[in-house]
Amino acid sequence: MGLKLNAMTGMIAVFAAVATGAGALLVMQDDTAKPKAVPEAVAAKAPPPAPKPQDEGLVIKRILPIAGPIKYGEWHWDDKGVPAGPLVVTVDLDARVLSVFRGGYEIGATAVLLGTSEKPTPLGVFPVKWKDKDHYSSKYDSAPMPYTMNLTEDGVAIHGTKVEKGYASHGCIGVPNSFGAKLFAIAPVGTKVYITKGKMAKQGDSLI
Repeated sequence: MGLKLNAMTGMIAVFAAVATGAGALLVMQDDTAKPKAVPEAVAAKAPPPAPKPQDEGLVIKRILPIAGPIKYGEWHWDDKGVPAGPLVVTVDLDARVLSVFRGGYEIGATAVLLGTSEKPTPLGVFPVKWKDKDHYSSKYDSAPMPYTMNLTEDGVAIHGTKVEKGYASHGCIGVPNSFGAKLFAIAPVGTKVYITKGKMAKQGDSLI
């Protein structure tokens, strides 16, 4: 159709042109429209690694069923059926208790002697540096220190002694001799001893 048509046809032609133009516009828009940006693939975050066996061994799985506070001279030991695992020793100065954990299971607990305000037992984490079953003090009149497990350069150690109310040490952690013998037998050099003040751990807690 051209423009040289009658009015009616011209009218139709105009509408046809408009319609055709609109169609062309739509086509042109389709041809020139920019494709939507495709978001870059984001690498999924890797899940955290599964706990290593030694990490699992640092979660408390059992506390010995001991009725009431442990008295001076009292100690408990039960490793029956406890599987192999990392050994950890904890000492809490407020509770005055030393605990032994193997693979997260408490296998031993005892009341202890501690240092005085002048010679305090230090806080912190101390690996056992060396051991001596029949040690004698080089500082305090050759006092017997059976089952010594040394923790610091200045002589703080876990060792056997008479644990009674009213007694104190020069910073060492004194345990009953029978308990000391058991701990000495299973704790190799390098065993970590965590000394805290007022930290009461419960089942499910981490030892570190």
